[in-house]
Amino acid sequence: MTTDDLACKELVELVTEYLEGTLPPAEHARFEMHIAACDDCTTYLDQLRLTIDALGKLTEESIEPHARDDLLRLFRDWKKNN
Repeated sequence: MTTDDLACKELVELVTEYLEGTLPPAEHARFEMHIAACDDCTTYLDQLRLTIDALGKLTEESIEPHARDDLLRLFRDWKKNN
């Protein structure tokens, strides 16, 4: 779906900056206009917020070293492919 020239795929790419409050004002406005009109992206954003809330309680020490390494590798590989 595209709403006001912001496609869902672009929203997914901007979601971290949105949640961290670092989107420039114009991008922030486009993001909010999109989620106001797109139920799927609103659901995605809500799920991400719940995940952040749940995982925010984890500490680096609570993650097994091999699991941490696997997660970092997966993230690096994902970034390379996108």
